[in-house]
Amino acid sequence: MRLITVLLTLGVSAGQNRAIRPDIPRVWDERALKEMELPVVVPEYSPRPVSGEYYYKIPARTIYKSYPIYAPGRGPSGYLEKLRSLDPEIAFKPSELRSNSDWIRAGELVFEAPTQLEDEAAVFSKAIADPAWYSHTGVRLTTEGIMPYARYVIRTKGEVEVGSLSCANCHMKVTDAGVKVLAGPGDFPLDPTNAFAYRRLGLQEARRDFLALFSTPWLRERQRQMEAYSLGALTGIWDSIPAGVLARNRSSPFFPPSIPDLHGVRERRYLDKSGLNQHRSIADLMRYAAMAEGMEFYSSFKGFIPAGGEKYDKLPEPETLRRFSEEQLYALSLWLYSQEPPSNPNPPPGVLVRAGQKVFEREGCAACHTPPLYTNNKLTPADGFEIPDEHRSRYSILPIKVGTDPHLTMETRRGTGYYKVPSLRGLWYRGPFEHNGSVATLEDWFDASRLRNDYVPTGFKGYGVRTRAVPGHEFGLKLSMEERKALVAFLKTL
Repeated sequence: MRLITVLLTLGVSAGQNRAIRPDIPRVWDERALKEMELPVVVPEYSPRPVSGEYYYKIPARTIYKSYPIYAPGRGPSGYLEKLRSLDPEIAFKPSELRSNSDWIRAGELVFEAPTQLEDEAAVFSKAIADPAWYSHTGVRLTTEGIMPYARYVIRTKGEVEVGSLSCANCHMKVTDAGVKVLAGPGDFPLDPTNAFAYRRLGLQEARRDFLALFSTPWLRERQRQMEAYSLGALTGIWDSIPAGVLARNRSSPFFPPSIPDLHGVRERRYLDKSGLNQHRSIADLMRYAAMAEGMEFYSSFKGFIPAGGEKYDKLPEPETLRRFSEEQLYALSLWLYSQEPPSNPNPPPGVLVRAGQKVFEREGCAACHTPPLYTNNKLTPADGFEIPDEHRSRYSILPIKVGTDPHLTMETRRGTGYYKVPSLRGLWYRGPFEHNGSVATLEDWFDASRLRNDYVPTGFKGYGVRTRAVPGHEFGLKLSMEERKALVAFLKTL
């Protein structure tokens, strides 16, 4: 069933406000989880999620009302003292959600709900109170001086905690005008923030964290290199990653993925740059969100458990963890399905745009970027990967290689051997571009000089890298300057 049909069946069309009893899918269905995720490029290392018995012993997270965090010197007088006088207040209450629109609004609460809470002695709490952190990371503030990527949380009267690692941490940006935009590609400098934190953690703790995030068990030489990094190298690696690109767990800081746009996610058949997860229904999106909030740290990659203790091999007691409830995941997914892109400020089609559309059609771009979604929702194999016969009937594959850098999908725990064909909708506000965010603008993407080894990437470069080629997807690179300008103008209207 098409996702849009599911959406309408659930009754989340604009303005509808009738009372409902939602039929919430069971999230931790072990068979569904196994079928949802593609095998990794070395199949025997494909992850085995925790059992349903273990998962449902984890207490569900209580989402408390949270409050803005102001940059140093920007908050109202006595702000923290006032917060300490407040009683805790539970913000997400399923029993009070009486309509589809109630569930959708509650989903936004889940989207912005912190999953990590720290007292004032913790590293991140100290960082946001330090003006040096703001100058080091270049974090953006709203017009009111609020740092919106984290929130103050009150769970006990008199105690104010800093909450971070929400969905919004990665999928929110602050515009030049100081306005928050939710569910798009984020611009929080999380990786430079990690560099800031590592300097306070010390070498051994920083190295353990780094290994948990990025170890790829079948690449032994890479593992040995990681185990030998100095603290200076670790912080330098984090600092090399610009906003809009994120070395998320299971990827690599040497070829990290750019942050995806979540607008239109209801129409995407595959999630992640590498098409790691199939998206067949709202239940799959709920499962993906459960993994992304932290459960994938407890999956076993042929015995390697990223959060598995000193030797990466043992699960913690489930009662020590927290998870989103199925009601929270359902509300979050409904909210994501309801999100539409911001209004496009580019002028309506004129002579230049119509010329660009003709170039798009003439060059056959629609074969992969098929209107109206501007994607065919298929996977393309990376260089060095041969499609297994069983994949041809199980997945939607376009058996054409476009020559983009293969490392993210061939050498990480997030790698499947494929990249998904991205949608071109919303290109006007997205970026940086390419799966590693190597170029900052569409104009840069259509610059043929990016194929040369002396090219200076305008987006992500890499640790210690000054110049490198940004290979592959050579379509459009032989157009005349006028045709390229017209094509870019058309793409920015999508």
